[in-house]
Amino acid sequence: MIDESLRVNGATIIARGRLRALIRAVDVFGFHLAPLDLRQNSDVHERTVAELLATANPGFDYLALDENARVALIARELASPRPLVSPFVAYSEETAGELAVFRTAAKLRQTYGPDAIRTSIISKTQSVSDLLELALLLKEVGLVSAEGRSALNLVPLFETIEDLRACVGVMDRLLSLHVYRRLVDSLGGEQEVMLGYSDSNKDGGFVTSGWELYKAEIGLVEVFRRHGVRIRLFHGRGGSVGRGGGPSYDAILAQPGGAVQGQIRITEQGEIISSKYSNGEVGRRNLETLVSATLEASLLEEEVAAPDPDFLHAMDELSQAAYKAYRSLVYETEGFEKYFWSSTVITEIATLNIGSRPASRKKTTAISDLRAIPWVFSWAQCRLMLPGWFGFGAAVKAFIEAHPADGVERLRAMYRRWPFFRTQLSNMDMVLAKSSLAIASRYAGLVPDVSLREAIFSRISREWRDSVDALNTIMEQSELLESNPLLLRSIRNRFPYLDPLNHVQVELLKLHRGHAASDRVLTGIQLTINGISAGLRNSG
Repeated sequence: MIDESLRVNGATIIARGRLRALIRAVDVFGFHLAPLDLRQNSDVHERTVAELLATANPGFDYLALDENARVALIARELASPRPLVSPFVAYSEETAGELAVFRTAAKLRQTYGPDAIRTSIISKTQSVSDLLELALLLKEVGLVSAEGRSALNLVPLFETIEDLRACVGVMDRLLSLHVYRRLVDSLGGEQEVMLGYSDSNKDGGFVTSGWELYKAEIGLVEVFRRHGVRIRLFHGRGGSVGRGGGPSYDAILAQPGGAVQGQIRITEQGEIISSKYSNGEVGRRNLETLVSATLEASLLEEEVAAPDPDFLHAMDELSQAAYKAYRSLVYETEGFEKYFWSSTVITEIATLNIGSRPASRKKTTAISDLRAIPWVFSWAQCRLMLPGWFGFGAAVKAFIEAHPADGVERLRAMYRRWPFFRTQLSNMDMVLAKSSLAIASRYAGLVPDVSLREAIFSRISREWRDSVDALNTIMEQSELLESNPLLLRSIRNRFPYLDPLNHVQVELLKLHRGHAASDRVLTGIQLTINGISAGLRNSG
């Protein structure tokens, strides 16, 4: 109305200037600026639903039910118009907090429009009931109706190796349920599925994580095609290669056929946002890269040949050997946990205000409880980058021993003809080039137990050399990054600034963990952490 009035009354210069910019901003951002996602662990939803059901039916134990009984019960509740939540009951702090979050989400959508919050993600999704529990909680605040309409996308997040292997079966059963399928249909017949790169890597290592993600995508695409539902894959990638990072263009084109159907959703980490989008021109170029890769992967899908079945079998062999090597070191080697906490800056990283969550899920030092971000970040700081390559050397060695006649040539053919395998090796090439055994040995010196230090560091060093040799052999290069001279030059130009920071960090860690701990020493460590991270770039 204002725009029309200004034009009619001869004030076109104002309408075309500041007002047009405002109209454009509202068109892009609405009145909410940026859409938010809700996200919570499935265990929390499970406990919340259990308390609501126990309150409505005193003595009822939802947690004691098996999966089939849970699905049947929640399906009935979703179709029932009766509310479970009572305003006259005092719920536990956790349950009251969860309900408050969902009520606030409903209020925000009312105030700022439906685009303010469009998605609710369930971390650690392992079963059909995990999604139905979320639907039931949303029903209690009016975001899901008994008639089968949903205001939000319910998005499962499959994170561990076991979860990725089970996700196809979970989604197949879920889409077969009438009560859930109605919710999907109310959202235009489209379902988003999030795949976790970080935790699957920490769980099974770089090679197995990448392979299980690829297989999960193939299975999900087939299941969704069979059910007549459109899939949107949400890739929970981190900035570092150990958490799924790497060149976005190559990563999108390396997706299996049908996985990019005109759209793809990808997380961008804080450190990556600043390097990719803080400059307008660079930001535009990165966005154009994402768009062009998405268009190419969607429109040229029919022209991309399916992977050779022999490649798939070979990748299965590599994955099994790599998984065994990785799990053997990280989860089955006595004292590894102590080695990790002593030889990295994991303790000091926790003092930095750079994360939205604590370093560990529980108050323990167990690797299984550690979050993926500090896990990868710590290995980057000591220049080992272990989550980005460990197990590959052992896998290739085992494969060649099993196929002495043509093993090497088969792997070279996979590298030349299969984008997935080529991207995996390319990312490893970059990670290994940024690592340094010489500097890593100084961090290993921080481990007080000499025998533990020597036993574990020698294993890591041996695997590093095997991985480098295997990579160079398959890529047919004499040194790391030989096929990418620009990146090699960039990394080498940074080393003279990076390496001294690592040596300074080691000395400051000795002081901090000794008798000279002080705020100034800790500040110095934090500065070196930031400096090394900036120099390595995709490190967290």
